[in-house]
Amino acid sequence: MSRYLSLAAFAVMLGTMPLMGGCGFQPLYGTQSKQSVRVSRELQRVYVANIPTRFGQEMRLQLQQELAGSDPEHPDGYTLQVDGHTSFEAVDIHQDNTSGRTRLVGLANWRLYTVGASPKLLAEGNARTLDGYNPTIEQYFSQSLNDETVEQRVAQNLAHDTVQQVAIWFRSHVAPGAAQKVDTAEVPDTDSMPPDNRGTPLQYIGSDGFPASATGRSNWNGSDTATGEDHPR
Repeated sequence: MSRYLSLAAFAVMLGTMPLMGGCGFQPLYGTQSKQSVRVSRELQRVYVANIPTRFGQEMRLQLQQELAGSDPEHPDGYTLQVDGHTSFEAVDIHQDNTSGRTRLVGLANWRLYTVGASPKLLAEGNARTLDGYNPTIEQYFSQSLNDETVEQRVAQNLAHDTVQQVAIWFRSHVAPGAAQKVDTAEVPDTDSMPPDNRGTPLQYIGSDGFPASATGRSNWNGSDTATGEDHPR
């Protein structure tokens, strides 16, 4: 019975696909007409610039795979510059100060340029994702493996979202735009040593209203703030 139901559902799906075109639905990586830009071909012409840190290299490999797909790449038309960050958060804090859940937040800012002597900025945007795992207490090898695999998943998700946004720009030439930065309040950082002749150390309050020291949030890679978020100085 389940087999016949599956076949019936598949037949209904095939019957409704022609109607979706009349409702304005069009496949993102397909072609609408002979004059339209073929998105998949343009994606293969995107060169991904080097991204620092080990996580950045992992994200760059995922971006190259997402852009090229199963066809050979020809990165001669565009340059994609991506700045990727991660932040670990300890949640589910126990009475013995151990954590029952580790959350990893990933953020990527991207910019698409032309290739030439004076590169022109075409579009920019940002992607955000999160993942996590339950830490294994006193199992250090397992803990290291969990850290590596969760970073790989975050890098893959950020790369997928970034390429999707770039593909949307190739189709519509409408980019989501850069992330807006908002100034937030500062509080004294009582866990840090005072810097030489610089007064009391401060840390920014995150978007959730709490400083990093109250939630177990770590800094972004390469960030000089204490909230794990980017803020203008």
